Amino acid sequence: MSFTCLGKEVGCLCSASWLKLARLCRSFCFLFSRYYRSLLLLVNSFCIQVLYFVFLSLLGFWVLKALKPRTSSFSPRDLDLFFTAVSSATVSSMSTVEMEVFSNAQLVVMTVLMFVGGEVFTSLIGLHFRMSKLRWLIKTEEKVTSVDTNLCPSKPTNVIVDHIELGAVADSDSRKPQVEPQFLCFVVLGYLLGVHVLGVAAVSLYMTLVSSARDVLKKKGLKMMTFSVFTTVSTFTNCGFVPTNENMIVFSKNSGLLLILIPQVLLGNTLFPPALRLTLWLMGRFSRRAEIEGLLSSTGEVGYKHLLPSLHSSLLVVTVLGFIGVQFIMFCSMQRDSESLSGLSSYEKIVGVLFQCVNTRYAGETIVDLSKVAPAVLVLFVVMMYLPPYTTFFPARGGEGLPGNGERGKPKRSYEILLENLIFSQLSYLAIFIIMVCMAETKKMKEDPINFNVLNIVVEVISAYGNVGFTTGYSCERQLRRVEGCEDKWYGFSGKWSDEGKIILIIVMIFGRLKKSNVKGGRAWVLL
Repeated sequence: MSFTCLGKEVGCLCSASWLKLARLCRSFCFLFSRYYRSLLLLVNSFCIQVLYFVFLSLLGFWVLKALKPRTSSFSPRDLDLFFTAVSSATVSSMSTVEMEVFSNAQLVVMTVLMFVGGEVFTSLIGLHFRMSKLRWLIKTEEKVTSVDTNLCPSKPTNVIVDHIELGAVADSDSRKPQVEPQFLCFVVLGYLLGVHVLGVAAVSLYMTLVSSARDVLKKKGLKMMTFSVFTTVSTFTNCGFVPTNENMIVFSKNSGLLLILIPQVLLGNTLFPPALRLTLWLMGRFSRRAEIEGLLSSTGEVGYKHLLPSLHSSLLVVTVLGFIGVQFIMFCSMQRDSESLSGLSSYEKIVGVLFQCVNTRYAGETIVDLSKVAPAVLVLFVVMMYLPPYTTFFPARGGEGLPGNGERGKPKRSYEILLENLIFSQLSYLAIFIIMVCMAETKKMKEDPINFNVLNIVVEVISAYGNVGFTTGYSCERQLRRVEGCEDKWYGFSGKWSDEGKIILIIVMIFGRLKKSNVKGGRAWVLL
């Protein structure tokens, strides 16, 4: 009997412990949902993005530091590892150490950072957040409506949903097709995964069939699958990292590989809106779903900035191809017989120059040494890197038809107006960053003026701001006073900067990744 009683007491204690644990879990879930909803409603989207990229960079740095590099003879400093993590998370591909230093595990970590930091993936997260916010507001409104109806049936209720920025709700007019943001999430996710799967398959097949490209990987000790996934993710997200020290210079004669990567560069950034709209149109041809018709005809109500109207998407395609054409003509006219293209056939030169011009806007993969490019072409590249990805020649009167012009104005508080007046334009911030870098590198600009000239610094800062990754590099041959023991390294020009300069460039990369929040900055300044 004593053992039976003891068993019952133990059972009672266990059940009581489980009940307490269940109550704690339920309380935690309730508190988490409350804080999650408060985050959606109260915290500014810009702050959420800043926290996202800072957390991602810190997490990436911690994992990269925990993993060992490929060689034990050299280990990157903590600042360089954090710089690499920020560069991967912000898809900037700025480097301060050689890529072949990283082990296979570290390359996998960088691949994950690039994938979750890419524009398509982050926009998908933003769309999910807005959907969650909409659902919670609708539930809150239903509760308020039911309470008000029970207490005072004749009292009108305020519609909370009217104040939400996301317009992806069913239109009150039954004649219009319904807009389903959840369906758009599935389309974007399918687009994201589909392009990556096809890209990895194409790159892997090319590496398997072409011995010259396969020999490069064997010589450098890179696994084919790691290279294929890493390069595909980096190209689609427009990061520009390549597992080789020389970037794509070692593959300058592999025109087939360059032609495989060119569409991925465009589909992941500058031509993402037209490609998304084309995907929806093709789906509509095979499936007469009302959601597809609603998304195509009501782009302004969806609230997804990457889903542009038909006319704007068409003009975006023309603008992007026009920019590529201008660069192609200028590059061929000035660099046709240059040292950077020596050893290539006419066909290889055409494909290589096209690849270079496509990568100028945000991708950053290169087949030439930019330090040997003509200054006029380099200045053109700087302009291309500065322009936002969806820059479009849109001839509309008074800005009619432009995205955002039809947005409903919301009353602003006094502190919001004050902050808007204090915000500078993007060019002003870039000028400030360039001045800060010049101040931090004053000593090196005096001792090594050819490498540390203002144009090279401008290229590096604009490249970091545009999240491109183009760099002029550093050459020991350009030193006026040759330093003993100087060795040319295959990493960015910023690799030779001081710690202060690298920290400034880290801020520039994060600021550049969030530059869309400052497109309307500097309006308080009136130039007469």
